[in-house]
Amino acid sequence: MATKNAFYAQSGGVTAVINASACGVIETARRHPDRIGRVYAGNNGIIGALTEDLIDTSLESDAAIAALKHTPGGAFGSCRYKLRSYEENRREYERLVEVFKAHNIGYFFYNGGGDSQDTAHKVSQISEKMGYPITCIGIPKTVDNDLPFTDCSPGFGSVAKYVAISIREGALDVASMCESSTKIFILEVMGRHAGWIAAAGALARQDGFPAPQIIVFPEVPFEQEDFLAKVQQSVKKDGYCAIVVSEGAQRRDGTFLADSGGKDAFGHTQLGGVAPYLAQLIKKELGYKYHWALADYLQRAARHIASATDVDHAYAMGQSAVEFALAGKNAIMPIIVRNPGEEYSWSVGEANLAEVANVEQKMPREFISDCGFDVTEPCLKYLQPLIQGESYPPYQNGIPMIAQLKKVKVEKVLNTHFSI
Repeated sequence: MATKNAFYAQSGGVTAVINASACGVIETARRHPDRIGRVYAGNNGIIGALTEDLIDTSLESDAAIAALKHTPGGAFGSCRYKLRSYEENRREYERLVEVFKAHNIGYFFYNGGGDSQDTAHKVSQISEKMGYPITCIGIPKTVDNDLPFTDCSPGFGSVAKYVAISIREGALDVASMCESSTKIFILEVMGRHAGWIAAAGALARQDGFPAPQIIVFPEVPFEQEDFLAKVQQSVKKDGYCAIVVSEGAQRRDGTFLADSGGKDAFGHTQLGGVAPYLAQLIKKELGYKYHWALADYLQRAARHIASATDVDHAYAMGQSAVEFALAGKNAIMPIIVRNPGEEYSWSVGEANLAEVANVEQKMPREFISDCGFDVTEPCLKYLQPLIQGESYPPYQNGIPMIAQLKKVKVEKVLNTHFSI
């Protein structure tokens, strides 16, 4: 079999461990030089493929690639760019195949969420029709933890750990001042339609610590009177109330509490601002002084307190993607399978991209308490193993070290220009 090159790209919002998946792909490919020639990375994700803007990772040292495992962000650049259907924009797919063919690329590893798995699936189908079949393997990634089939999504365990630690520390701060000052602290976290990240706040409750007293999920319609009653009850009992709220919290009619009116590149509603919305509501109706915080990029970039379990998951998904491709598999995504038994263990499975694409896995109702503002014991049992273990990066002068990449560009072969 002739040696083919591979193309790897990162897509969508990055995570604290997406580069661990990149590390898994590149290190595994390097162990098979007779099967995979070079691994090219897309500069800024799939846009790099469309514009023939490729990075030659074979020119990076083994040490630099290994350092990806403890580097947050997207080392090769990511993007929010969704390929339209073949019928809507045939030229995009023709361009991808042209670029892959020009650079002898036979493997496509796409590291992203549901939209990205949809792209990988389309490329696997259309490249076959166009006479240049490409082996396409999706690599799961999303802090939202909303991919189907996989027990969890790489990136989630670390953001869950960050949120649990942050609400615990923030609540301790509020608790120390609540007698004479602030009584309300609200932490807004990511989660458009799925409340997994918000649910992770419940892991802060250890050693009899009561916070967060309230968790607001997208899956449960927001009822203002019930919410305010719960706040009042918590303040009377504990002297303060710490709240974790998902950005996707919505009313019974389906409208978001914090809809900014805009759309992102994938057509999703732009969110942000539910924490100040709730804070103002509490101030107006109950009169309590408040503080709120927006975790925003910090929650998905906090590699310094990443979950060791999450790092292992992310690396294994990249490694398995290459191994699956070399085994002749196509149009699949490696997944994390939770093994049965009381003690947590996991293995690698697989799912068809056709079944993964554009499917959103929300929290099951049995994971949310009857009152709608807390999690259940089964939910805690599910979440707890995912934040276990520490995987601290090396430090220099008190600051975590990151991978130092040369990012040498591959010489362009095609004469045609492509505009996105």
